Amino acid sequence: MTEQAIVTTTVNLLQDDIQVSAYLAEPKASGAYPGIVVLQEIFGVNVHIREVTERIAQLGYVAIAPALFQRIAPGFETGYTPEDIETGRGYATQTQASELLSDIQLAIDYLKNLPQVKKDGFGCIGFCFGGHVAYLAASLPDIKATASFYGALITTLTPGGGAPTLTRTREITGTLYAFFGTEDASIPAEQVDEIEAELEKYKIPHRVFRYDGADHGFFCDHRGSYNPKAAADAWEQVKQLFSQLN
Repeated sequence: MTEQAIVTTTVNLLQDDIQVSAYLAEPKASGAYPGIVVLQEIFGVNVHIREVTERIAQLGYVAIAPALFQRIAPGFETGYTPEDIETGRGYATQTQASELLSDIQLAIDYLKNLPQVKKDGFGCIGFCFGGHVAYLAASLPDIKATASFYGALITTLTPGGGAPTLTRTREITGTLYAFFGTEDASIPAEQVDEIEAELEKYKIPHRVFRYDGADHGFFCDHRGSYNPKAAADAWEQVKQLFSQLN
């Protein structure tokens, strides 16, 4: 597949008194493209998330990455030092599931208003914290294809409190692919099995990928845990998943 030339910009999503910054990437060529929402790690809409957003646009999608910490820390983005991780985790613990879903829907509604975006089904992809949030977002009626990368704590909690995110599995109306590394200490194998069992229980179209030797963050080539083999295979799976939106 030939990569498409793209254009990128930062936009502001407005709703009542809330303004959420978002990174937008789209093909230059005119046409009708599916929309994809990209959900950040605890490190903000940093260079890695912007690069993922661009890669998706190069495949022929309009991709948008809303700043999920906008209500707490506007403009936040950082790297991967232990201090950065501590800061990002602190912000993540302050998020609320209802607000996250509202901001994701806001991004979807923004895409719906773009003339080049198809209106009949959107995709979602998230990593780390965003992988968990992607599982939440899969419950939104507009989301028809979700890629959740190493989302921790899906089986044990939901942002802001309440029943674990896993309990929303029955609300998923599209297809969900979940990606995990077998060396990821933050997501025990038993939790991965539990996620898969719940998807099967509610007959959600899904695939669960377990990469031997891969650690948390294996898709991010800016981190020491980057695993080129696992990342390459996962990207092929993502392409296959999102192709159903075309």
